[in-house]
Amino acid sequence: MPNMNVRVRFAPSPTGYLHIGGARTALFNWLYARHTGGKFILRVEDTDAARNTQEAVDVILNGLRWLGLDWDEGPITSDATGPCKGDRGPYYQSQRKELYRRRVEALLSHGLAYEADGAVKFRMTREPVVIDDLVVGRVVRPLTDREELDPDFVIVRSDGEPVFHLVNVIDDLEMGITHVIRGEDHLSNTAKHIALFRAFGVEPPHYAHIPLILNPDGSKMSKRDQGASMTYYMEGGYAPEAVVNYLSLLGWSSKDNQEIFQIAQVVERFDLPQILRHNARFDHEKLNWLNFEHLRKLEGDRFNELTVHALNKAGYETAKYDLAYVKAAVGTAREKLKKLTDAPGYIGFYFRESVEIDPAEAPKLQAPENEARLHRLRQAYAAAPQFDAATLESLLKGLATELGLKAGPLVHPLRVTLTGKSSGPSLYHLMEVLGRERVLNRIDAVLATFRR
Repeated sequence: MPNMNVRVRFAPSPTGYLHIGGARTALFNWLYARHTGGKFILRVEDTDAARNTQEAVDVILNGLRWLGLDWDEGPITSDATGPCKGDRGPYYQSQRKELYRRRVEALLSHGLAYEADGAVKFRMTREPVVIDDLVVGRVVRPLTDREELDPDFVIVRSDGEPVFHLVNVIDDLEMGITHVIRGEDHLSNTAKHIALFRAFGVEPPHYAHIPLILNPDGSKMSKRDQGASMTYYMEGGYAPEAVVNYLSLLGWSSKDNQEIFQIAQVVERFDLPQILRHNARFDHEKLNWLNFEHLRKLEGDRFNELTVHALNKAGYETAKYDLAYVKAAVGTAREKLKKLTDAPGYIGFYFRESVEIDPAEAPKLQAPENEARLHRLRQAYAAAPQFDAATLESLLKGLATELGLKAGPLVHPLRVTLTGKSSGPSLYHLMEVLGRERVLNRIDAVLATFRR
């Protein structure tokens, strides 16, 4: 049954890029909120003024929006010059300092914190802390030898800035967070956080520390590794649907081992007990396979949208062409693209008025016999009663028979003439899309090179 009381959050620091591990953490929180009917909150931990730039924040927001991870709470953007005016923004810790100050005063007044060398330190419990983690299981955190001497820790630095442990806990408390779903690398902080919650007189939220994402060789994925940044996917020709599908499988498994999911299916099945205990290894081959599967199964309008965006980004001005023509051209790439970045090379010829002949194909195209063959093809297509794929195929094969040839010696030079390349969409279908006028003009352009 849906639990309307579930409240989860994603709390990234604006470091200038969105790590794939952070994106996966955001996704797991979002999935759990949607599965339970709860709330997903976005909170930017920007108390480090040296790194606090809007550009760094925008990297995070754009990555989450690209993945389709919408958040449920936050102030409404009112900046008249901003690109997202009217959008719901995230919470920013830099705007909540008065709240932190009051909470520190409360700790000091109750003797739960004290000043030391200009900083404020929290009186850490001397007892072992038990963490009943929903993924890792029960963890007991005794004091280490070093901490036995002084387990207390700084919560406000000498420059007056509150530290991560303090603001993280206060915000989770104030926002009513019920489940903290985060990377296993944060497990070492959790004892401190639980102690702080109890010092404020409340029980901590449920913790679920999810496995790390490792490189294929088992090493920890740093920001320099391939695939570590969300930019790699956003600019690398991946469909958001495929990336969400892949990220959901990094540390989670459905009960029936299904691998290709639509997001609604993941929401329906996702739950914390299914999160795997062992670290996940990044597998580029599997990601690429999922991307191909999603691209070929996308609904027509969505496939058109993503493909046109890839074409425009590569410099093809699709807006200059009739919408029906663009859709027909893009349609010839369905079930053919492994990545969206393949689209310009595969169907870009539709959106150029002159054809750029592949230098490797030019000498073969200029073979003397091709002049007469292209001329005969032009005559046949100029007189074609209909300009559809079936008619165009019939005419070419009929001409091949008349010339005592197989179809290949006509197909190859004609394809290069029309597209500039020796491979691509079905020749007869691409001619139907190009239309009679473009086909004849492109044949004329090549025939003119013979005369020169």
